[in-house]
Amino acid sequence: MGYLIGVAMVSVITIMIVSKIWRIFVILFWRPYALTRHFRKQGVLGPPYSLVYGSLNDIKTMMNDERKNIMDTHSHDITQRVLPHYQIWSSLYGERFLYWYGTEPRICISDPELAKEILSNKFGFYSKPKQRPSIVTMIGQGIVLMEGLEWVKRRRILNPAFSMDRLKVMISRMAECTISMVDEWKKLAIEEKNKSKTIEMCEEFRKLTADIIAHTAFGSSFAHGRETFNAQTLLQKHCVASSSDVFIPGSQYFPSQTNIEIWKLDRKMKKSLECIIESRLQQYSESDKSYGDDLLGVMMDAEKTDGVLKLKMNEIMEECKTFFFAGHETTSNLLIWTVFLLSLHSDWQHKLRQEILQICGMQIPDADMLSKLKMVNMVLLEALRLYCPAIEIIRVASQDMKLGDLMIPRGTCLTIPVIMIQRNEKYWGEDANEFNPIRFINGVSKAAKHPNALLAFSVGPRNCIGQNFAMLEAKTVMALIIQRFSWSLSPDYQHAPANNLTLQPQHGLPIILKPLHL
Repeated sequence: MGYLIGVAMVSVITIMIVSKIWRIFVILFWRPYALTRHFRKQGVLGPPYSLVYGSLNDIKTMMNDERKNIMDTHSHDITQRVLPHYQIWSSLYGERFLYWYGTEPRICISDPELAKEILSNKFGFYSKPKQRPSIVTMIGQGIVLMEGLEWVKRRRILNPAFSMDRLKVMISRMAECTISMVDEWKKLAIEEKNKSKTIEMCEEFRKLTADIIAHTAFGSSFAHGRETFNAQTLLQKHCVASSSDVFIPGSQYFPSQTNIEIWKLDRKMKKSLECIIESRLQQYSESDKSYGDDLLGVMMDAEKTDGVLKLKMNEIMEECKTFFFAGHETTSNLLIWTVFLLSLHSDWQHKLRQEILQICGMQIPDADMLSKLKMVNMVLLEALRLYCPAIEIIRVASQDMKLGDLMIPRGTCLTIPVIMIQRNEKYWGEDANEFNPIRFINGVSKAAKHPNALLAFSVGPRNCIGQNFAMLEAKTVMALIIQRFSWSLSPDYQHAPANNLTLQPQHGLPIILKPLHL
């Protein structure tokens, strides 16, 4: 009897080992071969697959080479620098090509109509790919990374916090944070002999947008959220450094130097967020049975509400991570690149100042005033087109799908190079790489030959929930700066846009600011 049990156990173990070996064989060898052949039959070519690494070594080499280059300051044709593999492979294999992110197959889709089909699908056929643990730690397991019914529930809970009525109330808080910053700029400039001051705008705008999201969404301040912001900044560097390396599942649990650092940063973030949430718990209003009307208040009210839409405290904390990062990172980059573009085009600075003074005077703008700043809106949209914070969107086919004339097998990733679509001459004309805000004079849908050629906030049901917040914030900040300052680009500036998860100036943005009213 014991002999039979032993034989059975050996047989089971043998089957498990063989099954594991077969799975490894399929992932490393058979699937890359079969999918390469499948797409080649459909006319989709690409760089050859390399064992385990796929195309990652080539991507890493190209990215490292480009980061050494400095561009002409007046050139906005930045695809080669930030997505060199897309630029090179599209020229070799066409707009649609197959490459390998390790053992993960990726198809580049540069057609806005197909991009719309992918992003507008309401049935979960194109889901978000699973992120690396370091990215999840940084931005939280919140609405950005959720799928299916969980995402639907979370979006329904959070939508009220981003209604226009609530956002309009936040404008005064956005203005207070901005005025504090510009007053400091003016003070520094007046102390100089020539009454002008060179300011590093990247750090200034990161602090400002961090302060704004802390005040408007969490009833806190940059000082209270400093640990969260600093931790996310350091985590972002880890994520960028490892983005073109092969990820080994389970390696996030190994006590390496990098992982230990990530764990420490995560603890700092959680401690900072716990303090903010604990403070809000003590501010519960018995009169209206509410924790407040900002984002944190909406989430905490959902936590205590009976019914299906219910958030636990750890879920609130994960959402806080998401909005702390997304709420300041993307908007700060929009402001950075808008100031950069206006430093090159002083005529547009003058046009915007005339519009702002005509509508707002020297007052703090309110929602009604901001809605009338048409040219400011056009400039912000053009900045989003040329220097979009998120330069690509990635989805994965959850089942075998037909996309246009392509058959996409389940598990294939589809990458949408936003930065290429938004400067494609086919849709934007011969001046696609030039700064021309007038193209948006009749709105976004009529700015290009395809209504979805601008993908800065994505499209479809999963478009950016904070889109209106970001645009109101950017308009408020720009209006207050343009009222008070003129500026030009410092001679020390080096034009080197870089993909650091979001699009950033690699060497910063030094700007010479001059107050208009001394």
